[in-house]
Amino acid sequence: MINIQCLGSSSAGNAYRISDGHTALLLEAGFPYKSIQRALQFRMTEIAGCLITHEHGDHSRAAADIMRAGIPVYTSRGTADALGLSGHRLRAVVVLEPFTLGSWTIMGFGVEHDAAEPLGWLLANQDGDKLLFLTDSYYCRYKFQGLTHIMIECNYSIDIVNRRVLAGELHPAQKKRLLRSHFSLEHVKEFLKANDTRQVDEIWLLHLSDGNSDAAMFKREIQELTGAAVQVADR
Repeated sequence: MINIQCLGSSSAGNAYRISDGHTALLLEAGFPYKSIQRALQFRMTEIAGCLITHEHGDHSRAAADIMRAGIPVYTSRGTADALGLSGHRLRAVVVLEPFTLGSWTIMGFGVEHDAAEPLGWLLANQDGDKLLFLTDSYYCRYKFQGLTHIMIECNYSIDIVNRRVLAGELHPAQKKRLLRSHFSLEHVKEFLKANDTRQVDEIWLLHLSDGNSDAAMFKREIQELTGAAVQVADR
């Protein structure tokens, strides 16, 4: 059984603790290290490793401090170079090459984002659970079978964005960047339709925009589409 704890999920910072009851991991490190410590009640020795998708500060801010604390950081070579990370606690991940971390078998896969070498993560454990983590991307070229848990960015709705542009509340340049860097509600729906969701127990919607999203609507529409339990990550 996978347990997911959201430490924060917004442009201010992103971090999540996941555990299968055997091995606990940190996904992203987008807050100051002391904030992460407090959120995890200072039980950092329980964290076997930290997976970081890309170098933007709201996902990687504490990476160096986490390594100094003795926790290995797993990320792409491009992300590591962009952050200036090095040392024996850095684990440079090769795209589509699985590795083992405690009870998890993990694979990084390439995503589309305005970053050096961004990754999504696929994690499987010994109990038959399979978790997909996909954030800060506008497109995913891969399809996945047998997923039981999905953590996926649902940053905006194109309908809300278009209304705000027409109202003069959002600059067209901001809309353009959104469309080329983040997953929308509409993207999430198409992604879920294209993938095997028959075994999915739980879907987490991540990184909702403050002005361009509607948490209640997003949750309702994804529940209606999939029949799975849907959680909206705390901002």
